[in-house]
Amino acid sequence: MNKTAIIGAMTALITPFKDGKLDEIGYEKLIKRQIANGIDAVIPVGTTGESATLTHDEHRICIEIAVQTCKNTSVKVLAGAGSNATHEAVGLAKFAETNGADGILSVAPYYNKPTQEGLYRHYKAIASSVDIPVLLYNVPGRVGVDIQPCTVFRLFQDCTNIYGIKEATGSIDRCVDLLAHEPDLVVISGEDAINYPILSNGGKGVISVTANLLPDEISNLTHLALKGEFARAKAINDKLYAINKIMFCESNPIPVKAAMYIAGLISSLEYRLPLCEPSKENLAKIEEIMKQYDIKGF
Repeated sequence: MNKTAIIGAMTALITPFKDGKLDEIGYEKLIKRQIANGIDAVIPVGTTGESATLTHDEHRICIEIAVQTCKNTSVKVLAGAGSNATHEAVGLAKFAETNGADGILSVAPYYNKPTQEGLYRHYKAIASSVDIPVLLYNVPGRVGVDIQPCTVFRLFQDCTNIYGIKEATGSIDRCVDLLAHEPDLVVISGEDAINYPILSNGGKGVISVTANLLPDEISNLTHLALKGEFARAKAINDKLYAINKIMFCESNPIPVKAAMYIAGLISSLEYRLPLCEPSKENLAKIEEIMKQYDIKGF
């Protein structure tokens, strides 16, 4: 099946705030830093971008800034376009396409727990509404529903622009299952701790939280693995293990935003309620582990 695929080292961007508002200048700087450090694609307004608490206007502005910042570079924009309401997800997908995004990442509908048939119809409606590539996003631990392999296969066969899935179940077995039954499907790692195992099993890229801090390391790891240099890729994955784990000591993106503030990459540590700053104990652990790494500035 000949489908356009956005693959490689990809960053699930945080959304910086300043005085409670979207920090547009800071957001552009963060994206430029990603471009300078070898990332293949950026993902605005995904889980890490606190999309669930952004206004619709803020969501759209983030996509616009990402597209404009990546213009005339080789870096793609895979825009977050998911919702628990299919019509809303379709609207976001159309907006992303109209405004120059290279593709969309669409999280499974949250809260309402659709059946597998409901998931199939939801994604088919989204894919049918646009021509740009669509990457499914399976993260059952956050949304309460699992896109089962049988549904993934149906969508891949029936929708010409659905090219793959971001797998964030944390299950290597699931990734093996998907690729064993549909080798042309693009599987993207959505769990930093197991980036290397997924890549070495045939995964075609990663969507990384840690890449907000260490885009150069995530880029090197991914590119080495995709070239078949598995020993060198594994060495990087092993080196990143401690920071990959601490980035999930509390709900994402609480730890990574704290780490970026400590590193001087964002000017203020702000979240949208109900998310809030990490505990003092976890903040100290994050700061201590960060000392093991060379985090490049702007």
